Amino acid sequence: MNIQRRTFVQWAAMAAATAAARSSSAREASSAGLPDVAARPDDGTRWDKAPCRFCGTGCHVQVGVKGGKVVAIAADQQAEVNRGLLCVKGYHVGLALYGKDRLRTPLLRKGEKYEPISWDKALDIIAERVEKGPKGFAIYGSGQWTIPEGYAAQKFIKGGLSCNHIDPNARLCMASAVTGFLATYGVDEPAGCYDDLDECNVLILWGNNPAEMHPILFSRVLDRRARGDEIEIIDIGTRRTRSTAHAQHYLEMRPQTDLAIANGIAHLLIESGRYDKQFVEKHCAFRADSDPPSLPGQAIDFETYRKSLAEYTPARVEEISGIPQTQLRMLADRFADRKRRITSLWCMGMNQHTRGTAINTLVHGIHLLSGHFGRPGDAPTSLTGQPSACGTAREVGTLAHLLPGGRLVANADHRKQAEEIWNLPAGRVFDKPGYHTVAMWEKFCTPTKSGGDIHTIWVQVTNPGQTLPNRNKLFLASRSESDKFLIVSDVYPTATTRLADLILPSSMWVEKNGMFGNSERRTQQWFKQVDPPGDARDDCWQIIAAARRLYDRGFEGMKDKDGKFLFDVRAEDGKSIPVWNWKSYYDTNVDRHLFEEYRQFSRLKHKDLAPYDEYVKARGLRWPVVQQPDGSWRETRFRFSEFDDPYVEKGKEFDFYHSTTKDGRAQIWFRPYDAPPEMPDKEFPLWLCTGRVIEHWHTGTMTMRIEPLRRAMPTSYVEVHRDDAKQLGISDGEMVRIETRRGMLETRVWIDGRGAPPRGSIFVPFFDESQLINDLTLDAHDPFSKQPDFKKCAARIRRIAPASDAPASDGGQQATTSQPERG
Repeated sequence: MNIQRRTFVQWAAMAAATAAARSSSAREASSAGLPDVAARPDDGTRWDKAPCRFCGTGCHVQVGVKGGKVVAIAADQQAEVNRGLLCVKGYHVGLALYGKDRLRTPLLRKGEKYEPISWDKALDIIAERVEKGPKGFAIYGSGQWTIPEGYAAQKFIKGGLSCNHIDPNARLCMASAVTGFLATYGVDEPAGCYDDLDECNVLILWGNNPAEMHPILFSRVLDRRARGDEIEIIDIGTRRTRSTAHAQHYLEMRPQTDLAIANGIAHLLIESGRYDKQFVEKHCAFRADSDPPSLPGQAIDFETYRKSLAEYTPARVEEISGIPQTQLRMLADRFADRKRRITSLWCMGMNQHTRGTAINTLVHGIHLLSGHFGRPGDAPTSLTGQPSACGTAREVGTLAHLLPGGRLVANADHRKQAEEIWNLPAGRVFDKPGYHTVAMWEKFCTPTKSGGDIHTIWVQVTNPGQTLPNRNKLFLASRSESDKFLIVSDVYPTATTRLADLILPSSMWVEKNGMFGNSERRTQQWFKQVDPPGDARDDCWQIIAAARRLYDRGFEGMKDKDGKFLFDVRAEDGKSIPVWNWKSYYDTNVDRHLFEEYRQFSRLKHKDLAPYDEYVKARGLRWPVVQQPDGSWRETRFRFSEFDDPYVEKGKEFDFYHSTTKDGRAQIWFRPYDAPPEMPDKEFPLWLCTGRVIEHWHTGTMTMRIEPLRRAMPTSYVEVHRDDAKQLGISDGEMVRIETRRGMLETRVWIDGRGAPPRGSIFVPFFDESQLINDLTLDAHDPFSKQPDFKKCAARIRRIAPASDAPASDGGQQATTSQPERG
């Protein structure tokens, strides 16, 4: 069945929507048909560009403002990423600003209530918490930070407090992709770009559901099919999804057995002699885990690699994974055919995995071994779920072990470089990595007398009270410790603000200047277009203002080596601008000042960024962005390939110039299959998997306040296989109790719904604050990336209500859901 791209996006946007949602989106989509901003009718609406606030695709929207309010959203016709289309969330993104319960003033907990306080008082409280002990103060952010916000937080913690306790919730979603890239190429982020989707003729989805999670990207492939291109889609997963419906091949594997499948493909390529021997001999080396384990591992030779794979015969892989031998051979045949162009896509399925680093390196290795690398359409590509997980978390380096631009806090030269750029005294940047996300929250939840040395966490742009795994252990336990203090900057009440000690109201999206970096290395910029409500203020300002309050109180860390303020911003005449004063914050473009400072970090790992003003003129630029002899700036689509990457020497064809072996070679890894840390048993006989739905983004903080999206998917549910339901005596729409060794949840059953789990498996989305599935999930994590595994743990279902009590509409789901209360 051929589906036009625009038709697919409309289907993806509207299939689950109510009539109101459909009519609303249609009005907005019609305005997107106009060719550009200049062509729009002059009705007093002012239009400007911005990237979408939601996922990591980085679609560009045109924002229409009238009367000081966002009144219209249109897809940007000039944007290469989305080419005049948006998904259902994108068309409604403007409404995310206008929920009735926006936070408008700082709030301080007094017993069980909150009282409004001034910003001046709030800043004093933050300063007092730092002064209690800088080494026990942590910041927890996300890939929703803008680049300047994340950079300011990074400088505040590592340059100001001389501790490294900063981590983003990106640790929960893409950390294994990072360690996979580093272990393979010596540098993070994809070599290819979205253009690969326009050139590939085989698309392999490794535990990925782009039809719902990245619909604009998936629509590119379906559009090509509609135009007559032959594109084979192969879906490897543990559950049928909407993406499966468009695949010629669906390979249903047992959880965690993707490692065995990848090894089986490599085994067949080598044993049949159909790997790309010339490419491998010229551009690759081989590695395996070391003892003790380390990210670089240890070198092995080709023969050792071949022997290590010998166990993974088609019969053995079928035994482990459940994938028929014929399907495994089909995969190997595709990779063996050099005439094909193969793009692999993955996201949380491979990353939220206790062996996430391993499976990432194995998929990279298959592409390298087969030579399906470096040509347009031949690419192993990870996608991200947050708008700036790449630009902020990964590139700015807001992870506990990183400094900006790919530097490491454990590397003396890298610390020295940071101190020079920040004009700090030698030794200011601490040499020990901070706590990663799970460890940070464990320490916060542990009594101080028992080693819980994190006394304060400042949360910005994320909702750990809903997203952390094993919530009872990693979040709720902290609230029983009187000396632990939780500060939360957010735009709406959430599961996190509900238990906070200090709540700070934040500006959101086009209520402030910003920059994001998307999944294809594209850095994007926008300007403030409307004012935030009440006394809400930019997250970046909050950090700078807190730093200044510490400076004014004599805290040495907020001074550079010349005694100047750490965030000193100067006008062209050399005078200091008091950007810590909210009334003066927009007297200059603070984003521009911070970005130009940050740019100095970008060249070490060849992640070169252009001047800020170049991004003002563009719909994003993919790094490395290199200045040309004529003064123009050229982006790079394909890294490590001579035809496009300016850092590859002429005649080399490919050069992995950050190779861990320092010889220009990429690493092909052997990693064995290991069983998951928790598997179904007699007591808990089912696999539990979590994930997202198309209508909602992450915890639903924004999308559940967009009425058409909330009505389209008002509450969570559990997908159950029909035969399992029959065996358990459960009917569609019936209330059930899901239990694991960590917690329980009551929700309604959806049989034959959007997704189709196999027998013995259930699926629950995590967007619904009234049904917190992460009370049940496992906090076991990858040894290298420290990323938890949200995709598999052992569970059981218990029947708690007769089916006759359940509403029959909407696939057995409730028509209403509880509304979050004000924090």
